[in-house]
Amino acid sequence: MKIALIQTRTPATQDAALGHVLPLVAEAAKAGAAFIATPEGTNILQKDRRQLLPQLRTLDEDIVVAGLRKAAAEHGVWLLIGSALVLREDGKAANRSVLVSPAGEITAAYDKLHMFDVDLPGGESARESATYEPGDRAVTARAGDLKLGLTVCYDLRFAALYRALALAGAEVLTIPSAFTRPTGAAHWEVLMRARAIETGAFVLAPAQGGRHEDGRGTWGRSIVVSPWGEVLALLDHDEPGVLLADLDLGAAAKARAAIPALANARAFAPPARLT
Repeated sequence: MKIALIQTRTPATQDAALGHVLPLVAEAAKAGAAFIATPEGTNILQKDRRQLLPQLRTLDEDIVVAGLRKAAAEHGVWLLIGSALVLREDGKAANRSVLVSPAGEITAAYDKLHMFDVDLPGGESARESATYEPGDRAVTARAGDLKLGLTVCYDLRFAALYRALALAGAEVLTIPSAFTRPTGAAHWEVLMRARAIETGAFVLAPAQGGRHEDGRGTWGRSIVVSPWGEVLALLDHDEPGVLLADLDLGAAAKARAAIPALANARAFAPPARLT
C-alpha cells in the first residue's frame, strides 16, 4: 500500500496554514498515496499563547480541518491530520489527531496524552500543559486495511502507550510531530526505530521542519520505519515536502511471529524503590 507523509513548516495563521498544506496533499494524492498523514500542529503553529488562543476554534469550525476534509473527499484518500490545535467542547484547548475518510468524514480523534513540559540543556523550555488539556485515553482506528494506533509527538517517549496500542491490534503507529531541533538531533530516529522494534509495527512520523514564523525551530526528517526497525523512507532535511513509501501490510505479522515479544511478556511485582 502506498502512503505519504507531509512535511510542513506551518505558518502562524490558519488561512496561511491551509494554503501551505493543501498543495502538498494534492502532490501526495497525485503520486498515488491511498493514505496521507500531516504533522502535529497542521492548522497553526504559534507559541505565544496570547496570539494562539484567540485563533483556536472547535473541530467543526476549524477552517484547516474543513479544508482538509474537503481535500480527502476530492482526492478519495484517507487523511490523518496529524494534529489540529483546537478548542474542546468545554472551552479548553486540545492537541488533537484527526482521521478523515475518503468521503471526508471524521472517523476517529485522539487528544495528545503527554504534555511536553521540559527544560532542555541548551536553555530551551516548553510548558505545553499551560495551554492544552491532555487526553485521557488511547485510540486505535482503521483506515481501510491499515490498523492504526494514534499518538502525537512527545507521546513517543512513553513506550507503554505503544505496547498498549499494539496489544489492541495496531500494526501502524502514527507519530506526527513538531520535534525541537536539539531533541531531534539527539533522539528522533533512534526512538522511532525503537518503538517499531518493540511493537513489531510500522511507524509513520510526519514532521514539522525549519525555522517558523513564531521563532521556533523544528527538526523535520519525516520518517517511515518497518516493523523490523528498518528505515523505509526518510526526508534528510527540514524543508516542506512529501515522503512516499510502500507498506507490506503482512510485515507486522511476520515481525511479531519472528520475535513474539508482545506475547512473551510476563507480569511482575514492581521493584523496591531505591533511596
